[in-house]
Amino acid sequence: MADKGTYYLTTAIAYTSGKPHIGNTYEAVLADSIVRFKRQEGYDVRFQTGTDEHGQKIELKAEEAGITPKQFVDDVSGEIKSIWDLMNTSYDKFIRTTDDYHEKQVQKIFKKLYEQGDIYKGYYEGMYCTPCESFFTSSQLVDGKCPDCGRECQPAKEEAYFLKLSKYTDRLIEHINTHPEFIQPESRKNEMMNNFLLPGLQDLCVSRTSFKWGIPVDFDPDHVVYVWLDALSNYITGLGFDLDGNNTPENGEDLFAKFWPADLHLIGKDILRFHTIYWPIMLMALDLPLPKQIFGHPWLLQGDGKMSKSKGNVLYADDLVNMFGVDAVRYFVLHEMPFENDGVITWELMVERMNSDLANTLGNLVNRTISMTNKYLGGVAEDKGVTEDVDADLKALVLGAKDKVVAKMDKLRVADAITEVFTIFKRCNKYIDETEPWILGKDEAKKDRLSTVLYNLIESITIGASLLKSFMPETTEKILAQLNATERELDDMDKFGGYVSGTKVTDKPEILFMRLDVKEVLAKAEEIQAAQAEANGAPQEEEEVIDIEAKPEITFDDFMKLQFQVGEIIACEEVKKSKKLLCSQVKIGSEVKQIVSGIKQHYSAEEMVGKKVMVLVNLKPAKLAGVLSEGMLLCAEDAEGNLALMTPEKKMPTGAEIC
Repeated sequence: MADKGTYYLTTAIAYTSGKPHIGNTYEAVLADSIVRFKRQEGYDVRFQTGTDEHGQKIELKAEEAGITPKQFVDDVSGEIKSIWDLMNTSYDKFIRTTDDYHEKQVQKIFKKLYEQGDIYKGYYEGMYCTPCESFFTSSQLVDGKCPDCGRECQPAKEEAYFLKLSKYTDRLIEHINTHPEFIQPESRKNEMMNNFLLPGLQDLCVSRTSFKWGIPVDFDPDHVVYVWLDALSNYITGLGFDLDGNNTPENGEDLFAKFWPADLHLIGKDILRFHTIYWPIMLMALDLPLPKQIFGHPWLLQGDGKMSKSKGNVLYADDLVNMFGVDAVRYFVLHEMPFENDGVITWELMVERMNSDLANTLGNLVNRTISMTNKYLGGVAEDKGVTEDVDADLKALVLGAKDKVVAKMDKLRVADAITEVFTIFKRCNKYIDETEPWILGKDEAKKDRLSTVLYNLIESITIGASLLKSFMPETTEKILAQLNATERELDDMDKFGGYVSGTKVTDKPEILFMRLDVKEVLAKAEEIQAAQAEANGAPQEEEEVIDIEAKPEITFDDFMKLQFQVGEIIACEEVKKSKKLLCSQVKIGSEVKQIVSGIKQHYSAEEMVGKKVMVLVNLKPAKLAGVLSEGMLLCAEDAEGNLALMTPEKKMPTGAEIC
């Protein structure tokens, strides 16, 4: 494959205040999938991640733990690195902002900006958010709280140094306008321009005196460097950058000269302002090139409410991996995240994806292809050239997948790229149904046709597995090993026939993904949550009680007019152009009713299917968003507006009367 040049990607460095949850881990996995694909395309990749280790919050947490801040960050940084390793992230550099080299360069950067007049000394007075390490004016607060995290802010005043943001505002606006790719997605760019740049920037506080855990300002030791100037500099110090031009080489190479400017800063949307405004202005002041692109990805949210350690519902990567395996977790967080909108993760949805996409669509495909090859052909599939029209259709789809995946990945639409790969596996399953190898295997005269069919399947799976490598690397290795195939180069994925005809597949196929019972998984999840809550000292809370306004009394005759029955949802889909509605096909006895419900924010269409529910069946039909609804699903609602479908406590037949 031809050398396509260099590609430098960084994640935001994880803050060492505690163990990262699955939402934090998602960013590292997303970054890894992008750089792995860039390597497949032929780029010389540099992937940097790491930990942000200074600030008041760290100082306070270390004090609470009775250890030094350095001991505290050593422990947490080690835990973060172990989770990144667990998730098979192929980083080239894991930087820590307590690294000596980084600290010395930050001091030099601060001093240079001061000496050239871009940093000046003054006083800061405003509302301070300790968790965010940020000052805000009263007008910037939202309902009196931090606009970033929603926590309480405290009034604070202290001597500080400031970075002259206003000096570079016009230049940054011009850069953003002339480089439309600089901030992505487009909605994030509009947010930064309209909310911050166009209204005018206030100069940024870049030092603190109220705590000591930070990089000292070497010419004014009462001050420590504000965490953002410190943290953002890691993107260049991690390349060995030296302000005096004496860049530190790695393996004989000047990495800063080779890889800067970064091709992509991959960060969460909540820290977009720091990366798209403060960081570019710092670089302008240092007369360094700006990164080519900054992508603010959405959040991965807990499906049953905000993650809380005291509630015990925080999802951590290691717990999920113990339950589902590394690649299943990678698949889920990559596949379930929309391009711009937040994604949702629940134990139930994980089981659904595990069973349907991984165990059934992919795992079962590989297993039965190998099993049929062993059963009918002694494990050896040869391309006998006995073709039919259906073969051409399969080949066209498989060979067209590469360009579609490349196009999606070029736009960082990783979830869509994975969908394209799984289209190959779905088409292979359909091909099996169309060709019926089990019937061909009964007729000796059709043995050559059977061999061709199984060869086509193995070749298609080989290409699909090779395309899957960036997202599920261990699974790719397992599939290719069982097929006794070599990984297909990206440039060769538009050619059919690369699998050596006559190769023998394994005679002991391995189950790639086991189907899971959702009840068993939820029971284990409850144990994890209980242990988590206990470890974090969760109080024993009384069950929530909700009082609602009483409605007028009705008579028994009024009640008898209502017909309630048990229904089973046999199909469900989202109502187009609606943010709230799902349309379910509900089997009630021998009848099927179509019922539209406003529960899309609480249930996905996929997880609705198969549920036994309580239904008001004789409600007068009405149209909701233009879709006919012939009944009502009964739900309970808590004080926060969360809905739960009412389901029978015991096993009940479809159509049973609720009385």
